[in-house]
Amino acid sequence: MPKPARKKERDPEGRMPLADHLRELRNRLAKGMLAIVVVAVVAAFFYKDIINFITQPVLDTVGCGQSFGELAKSKNAHCAHLTVSGLLAPFTLALKVALMSGVVLAAPVWLYQLWAFVAPGLHRHEKKYAYAFVGFGFPLFLGGGYLAYNVLPMTAKVLIDLTPSGAENLLPLDELLDLVTRMIVVFGLAFEMPLLLVMLNLTGVLSGRRMLGWWRGMIVGIAAFAAVATPSPDPGTMLALAAPIWALFFIAVAISLINDRRRARREGEGPADDEASELDLTPEDIGEIESVSATRALPEQSGTDRVNGYDDVT
Repeated sequence: MPKPARKKERDPEGRMPLADHLRELRNRLAKGMLAIVVVAVVAAFFYKDIINFITQPVLDTVGCGQSFGELAKSKNAHCAHLTVSGLLAPFTLALKVALMSGVVLAAPVWLYQLWAFVAPGLHRHEKKYAYAFVGFGFPLFLGGGYLAYNVLPMTAKVLIDLTPSGAENLLPLDELLDLVTRMIVVFGLAFEMPLLLVMLNLTGVLSGRRMLGWWRGMIVGIAAFAAVATPSPDPGTMLALAAPIWALFFIAVAISLINDRRRARREGEGPADDEASELDLTPEDIGEIESVSATRALPEQSGTDRVNGYDDVT
């Protein structure tokens, strides 16, 4: 009777051949894609509600609640009508909204799969940093997206007011969804920047003092980034994006400075259990060379030396 195959044990240090690494990467990607597809299929049944949720704040600000004839007789401020152009446009919108919802709502799953692939090769303290990255990264991204969701109506109001007199605004729904998605992604990724700085400090790549020396350049750079990222020309929208990132940057600097002080206090305690101690590779003087007397390789015999099986008579 054949013996059952023994289950292959995992290396406690996370080492594995290249083929096993590629196989695990394939499995992690498959699980992440499966989560996105499942969430996208569920979101497809509610895509109208999702579209209404995304566009309602903009419509409450610049939407036209009257017909074209009523608007022509009145002297109200400019407004916009949502439009859908083309026979396949509704299907394209449904597909786009479903995929976007799948990527955003399934983010905890594919972020965990990414961490699970990287974690076996990390040290114990680095695994804690990876947990923190996943734990804080997603809420920060949602915070940036929520800020974009609330800033966009004010942006739309400013842009619509630039419309010349006598003209009407037709706002294509697909363009509005692209704008909202782009704003949410840009704001969300911008909120991840301070977290990236903290992670670089925790891993010893960047010090808090060096980050603090960048504060003038960071203020100017963040302001320039906010001016480019926001479609509205008014300074209020730019400050709405720049001010939270400024605050997060200085919070990241404070956390990094505290961590630098804590690391300095722990330097004398030695490395962790799963870390190798640092090697001192500085060359040293070996001193004087001690002389060693040479010895005969073959024993002496009286009158005869036997070499290679033959007698050599001296």
